Amino acid sequence: MSSKRVSAPVVRWFAVLWVAGLLVAMGLAAPAGAQNDQCAPPGEKSASALPTNLSAAAAGPGEDKYTTPGVTPLQNIDVNALGLSRPGTLTVGTLSDAPPSICIDSAGQFTGYDNELLKAIADKLGLKIQFVGTEFSGLLAQVAARRFDVGSSSITTTDARRQTVGFTNGYDFGYFSLVVPQGSAITGFDKLAEGQRIGVVQGTVQESYVIDTLKLQPVKFPDYNTVYASLKTRQIDAWVAPSQQAQGTVKSGDPAEIIENTFSLDNFVAWAVAKDNRPLIDALNSGLDAIIADGTWSRLYSDWVPRALPPGWKPGSKAAPVPQLPDFTAIAAQNQATAGPAAPVAPKSTLSQLKDSFLDWNLYRQAIPDLLTTGLPNTLILTFAASVIGLVLGMVLAVAGISTSRWLRWPARIYTDIFRGLPEVVIILLIGLGIGPIVGHLTGNNPYPLGIAALGLMAAAYVGEIFRSGIQSVDPGQLEASRALGFSYATSMRLVVIPQGVRRVLPALMNQFISLLKASSLVYFLGLIANQRELFQVGRDLNAQTGNLSPLVAAGIFYLALTIPLTHLVNFIDARLRRGRRPDEEDDPLLTSTAQEMN
Repeated sequence: MSSKRVSAPVVRWFAVLWVAGLLVAMGLAAPAGAQNDQCAPPGEKSASALPTNLSAAAAGPGEDKYTTPGVTPLQNIDVNALGLSRPGTLTVGTLSDAPPSICIDSAGQFTGYDNELLKAIADKLGLKIQFVGTEFSGLLAQVAARRFDVGSSSITTTDARRQTVGFTNGYDFGYFSLVVPQGSAITGFDKLAEGQRIGVVQGTVQESYVIDTLKLQPVKFPDYNTVYASLKTRQIDAWVAPSQQAQGTVKSGDPAEIIENTFSLDNFVAWAVAKDNRPLIDALNSGLDAIIADGTWSRLYSDWVPRALPPGWKPGSKAAPVPQLPDFTAIAAQNQATAGPAAPVAPKSTLSQLKDSFLDWNLYRQAIPDLLTTGLPNTLILTFAASVIGLVLGMVLAVAGISTSRWLRWPARIYTDIFRGLPEVVIILLIGLGIGPIVGHLTGNNPYPLGIAALGLMAAAYVGEIFRSGIQSVDPGQLEASRALGFSYATSMRLVVIPQGVRRVLPALMNQFISLLKASSLVYFLGLIANQRELFQVGRDLNAQTGNLSPLVAAGIFYLALTIPLTHLVNFIDARLRRGRRPDEEDDPLLTSTAQEMN
């Protein structure tokens, strides 16, 4: 038996798969180490007093124009008249990356102070509740379009936002915190100036505060963990943050500190509801007053966000009782006295910070099982299903694009120009928010099939151009020869021209497939339940729980384990098709004997 040389691409392919298998084995075999779950309720032991480092310009809440004088008695609420997208179920759009208010815990469940309050209210109303993850930038639009019944994301109410959605009574208040790197020359809000890189999360009231009140242009980030990571590495000069996120994120030993706080100037924190759904707003207000009256609000507040209330503020309607809370100021003082003065923490080197942020092996072991059982299947389902749509529709577009009939050619070109020209996120949101309500009765208001459709329609525009270029690269003589043999035009294209064109563009098709695989992470903008999350979102959620970037690196390894073998496989196939069999390969015995007989 003759020995055969194994090609280098195949070796690299199996090496990558072996590494991926080893990482999976590590995740399944090794128990996850104890982690600091930022999505766990910290309890009264973390109580804090009113901030003493308030900005000189800070003001208490302005005139309350929106809190209702009272509420409808709970027993008079008709749950069948609430305009819910699913009768009997409250569908809530929320985030996963802002503990302790809104997050996914280590068990993969949406929780946090805001959402636990909603669970208690839903229980009072006799409703089931389903939380769906999304991005803040699209949350209010999705609530307005009735994709979600309620938006829960520590939303500070503003007059501008009231033009889009309605709000319940307030269940929380908010400070802004100014976070800067240690040793920064910025010592307060009044020191922020033009030319400084001031980080905010896009779409938040902090962004409006920096732009409208401070008259500065901030650097906008998609989430809190990203902006804080940029601050720690000094890529930005300051972060204007919600106080809860700042206090939960900045840890002892971090190269950052909270130097000043200011009151929110824009009203209270509330849940968002469609403007025209007044029955649901009234029901939630009634439920909020009920959980204030029975002590549930005080218990959850003490567990999740124990801090002294600002003078004159209370949750619920104006008729709601004042909640009975522990003396958080005294608890904070006692904790400080017990702990004594904080020991100085030596600043970490850049390498140590990078190691802590990206190479936490316990978090790798913790992330890999969820990435394997939840993220990987969903990523593959989204990618393969969208690829089928893209290939079929792309071939139709390619054939139409080279047609001599302008009634076929023009629509194909217009479709391609639109879907190639718009950003992927815009297309996904347009389909999810535009088509979603129309086909909601078919999909059960599940955005998963809409995400597949959006990815497939985007892929078709690119695949169509790839197929068209491949078909047009085939020598026209091939078509002429097949026609001379008596084949029809359609048969010549199907059996002769298109197969050759497709073979020539296999590498480009595989590159498009890889791009589609990575674009599957954008489906999260439409809102997915926890078990529908793909690789990137699983890693991002664990990143939000722990404040560490290692889970995102683990997700990246899975993407590499998928894309690198595919790249080398298609390169191997393409090279094989171009050169034929190698000289050292044995001929087929049947072909050899036939050739000898003919000679």
